[in-house]
Amino acid sequence: MEFNNEGRASDIQDRRGQSGGGGGGRRAGLSLGGLVVVGIIALLLRKNPLEVINAVQQGQQGAERQGPSRGGGVGGGSMGPRNDAERQAEVLVRRATTDIQDFWQTALPQMTGGRASYPRTQLVLFADETRSACGAAEAATGPFFCPADRLVYIDLAFYAELSQRFRAPGDFAQAYVIAHEFGHYVQFVLGIEPAVRRAQRANRANENALSVQLELQADCLAGVWGASAAQRGILRAGDVEEGMNAAAAIGDDRIARMAGRRVSPERFTHGSSAQRVEWFRRGMTAANITVCDPFGNGTLRP
Repeated sequence: MEFNNEGRASDIQDRRGQSGGGGGGRRAGLSLGGLVVVGIIALLLRKNPLEVINAVQQGQQGAERQGPSRGGGVGGGSMGPRNDAERQAEVLVRRATTDIQDFWQTALPQMTGGRASYPRTQLVLFADETRSACGAAEAATGPFFCPADRLVYIDLAFYAELSQRFRAPGDFAQAYVIAHEFGHYVQFVLGIEPAVRRAQRANRANENALSVQLELQADCLAGVWGASAAQRGILRAGDVEEGMNAAAAIGDDRIARMAGRRVSPERFTHGSSAQRVEWFRRGMTAANITVCDPFGNGTLRP
């Protein structure tokens, strides 16, 4: 990828080296890979991923009451990139964040007939641990969007995991991660995310299915931005394949197989590899949010 911007400083909130961010004690919000490590643990223990998240956060809160360890933890992060790979990733993330937000600021009013505008938000860079209004976050959490503070969070160490463990390297794979999380922010702006949460509370039996639909829609929205990037000449040969590979790498079925567990579609929270690739491709092909309707009712929401 070759962006034509250097990234707006105002689009980024850099917390690396700081003693955590503000926020309450609620659970971390929408994640990309969906909390890959937590998902694997949940499969191994045959538990609901939300139970595992709660247990992790309770442990974190206990550790915070005792104070940070001398070896690191909150406040022990680096002041910047920890290695050359993160240094390169940071450049891309800063540029991608600005490009994605520039795109939605123009495109969202156009694609909604002027019914919606796009208020810019920020991406939070953190190292090791931070706090969000959705609760504690750490590198193992993976990138996520927190509806409570309307911020996107990422520890750049996630990209090493994506490249090495999940075999999804490449700059467009990294940009897809960011575009997916800002897709969740677009869902929030359009009122889709709150509608899904209400529907989940009203029908717990449909909770996982609604979560999958929400994630697939975010993949589609990432594809809509990707189509614009292609039209503007930002993408290079092989970039689209990188994005598709990243979408496939974090499918629920692939994560289950990596954990040595039976694939159970009823337990999916983010969608299968094939589903994620398909919805990302739909966005890339149509280049408009009107096709991003996994709920199937023409309203883009449940």
